[in-house]
Amino acid sequence: MSVQEYLDKHMLSRKIEDAVNAAVRAKTPDPSNHMRKAVPSVITKVKARQILDSRGIPTVEVDLYTNKGMFRASAPSGATSGMYEAIELRDGDKGTYLGNGVSRAVRNINEKICEALTGMDPTLQAHVDQAMIDLDKTEKKNELGANAILAVSIAACKAGAAEKEASELSTWLFSILSVPLYKHIADLSGKTNLNLPVPAFTLISGGKHAGNNLAIQEIMILPVGAKKFEEAVQMGSETYHHLKAVITEKYGAHECNVGEDGGLAPNVARHVFREGLDLVKEAIDRTGYKERIKIALDVAATDFCIGTKYDLDSKSPNKSGQNFKSVEDMIEMYKELCKDYPIVSIEDPFDKEDWDHVKYFSGLGLCQVVGDDLLMSNPKRIERAIRETACNALLLKVNQVGTVTEAIEVVKMAKDAHWGVVVSQRSGETEDSFIADLSVGLATGQIKAGAPCRGERLAKYNQVLFLSTDLSMLSSSFPYLMKMCGGFLATNLHQEVVLQLLRIEEELGEHSIYVGDDWRQS
Repeated sequence: MSVQEYLDKHMLSRKIEDAVNAAVRAKTPDPSNHMRKAVPSVITKVKARQILDSRGIPTVEVDLYTNKGMFRASAPSGATSGMYEAIELRDGDKGTYLGNGVSRAVRNINEKICEALTGMDPTLQAHVDQAMIDLDKTEKKNELGANAILAVSIAACKAGAAEKEASELSTWLFSILSVPLYKHIADLSGKTNLNLPVPAFTLISGGKHAGNNLAIQEIMILPVGAKKFEEAVQMGSETYHHLKAVITEKYGAHECNVGEDGGLAPNVARHVFREGLDLVKEAIDRTGYKERIKIALDVAATDFCIGTKYDLDSKSPNKSGQNFKSVEDMIEMYKELCKDYPIVSIEDPFDKEDWDHVKYFSGLGLCQVVGDDLLMSNPKRIERAIRETACNALLLKVNQVGTVTEAIEVVKMAKDAHWGVVVSQRSGETEDSFIADLSVGLATGQIKAGAPCRGERLAKYNQVLFLSTDLSMLSSSFPYLMKMCGGFLATNLHQEVVLQLLRIEEELGEHSIYVGDDWRQS
């Protein structure tokens, strides 16, 4: 393609001419800088590579370039892949990374997606995502790979946020004081009520996330009684460390290993789930927070469902088959647990195809019933669940749906149905903190990013902590400001930086609300 053909394809000639005319009219002493800000940002290159996730398994990382900077993103990955979710592309060569390599997905980005997106405006997120969907031509994104498409989609979202800079800022401030990512996401979704979610901290890991005998996947806590997100993080961290002490006292330090998402993983299999719940309850009591902290369960019941029964000893080979529960037994067990413990949310209480019993249990009104394996962030499954009132909350995993635009759309579906929404991590995570901005921007009210332990988990919670500062504490926190949109603010801030920070505080400060008791946001 010639230069002129490229300019014509993306209608750049007129944009460049307008930028030149604007610089002339402004009589600017620095026309190149004036033109740089006047010309809209376009994608100039997309470069991908293979990296390792938190489990040591390959995933995709992308650098997306525009004429205003470089923006990096990576794709998370789950322990299992459901038949209704977007498909990540793996190499399948057992001689390399045991078949888990992603060089094919990387090649698709570098050779196909890059060419398709070059010249596109990153602020038009829906157009960028649709271009990749059209290029893929499959329902589940298995041609290019959902891992390839998602990484590019997130990188484009970050680039789109950076394009929305304040026009009066000097060039060197561009990468620092662009519109925050969460605000850009809010703009894309039409949200105006920005708030900070309640974190669902994983305290005990089981299921496929840990090597203990616990059948269920997670026991979590929700600090709904905190006054602000910073306090919620403190409450979560303190409870986690008290739990570690409780486990050490009861079983020894050797039982304080952690699962893939950072939760402690003692062998708690006796008395069904109660042993683990008792440990968590004792840890909560030791903190003194008591009723200010609630408990949530991720049962992931599909993983130990055999036919129509549930094997709670499925991870104990010598005991398997001795502790089968019928659906009726499970319902009675959940009723008793909700009565005896401050449980406010249960995720996937039954098999992913058992719509009738999920609906029945939701109708009891005992707690929030979250659909993960039941829904797989699939719009068709969500639509069915809404129609049949099968559950009342969505667990959003962005890699299951595949693009930022589609993630925004399924959250809208859930919100319109007055559901709760939980933005969730995956077992295979990276340091990319995108889901923190996604949760704030979409005002989901809940975020599940693992334990208050391990860097790839804390990257998300720390980002929300930073956003709470960005939303309401900027004027009093200049000496302590951290990273913002990839830049770093020095303590000797230029006057225009101070003015811009004050503008941000004035614009968004009143919206810095920790949802607390209103965590379901319905």
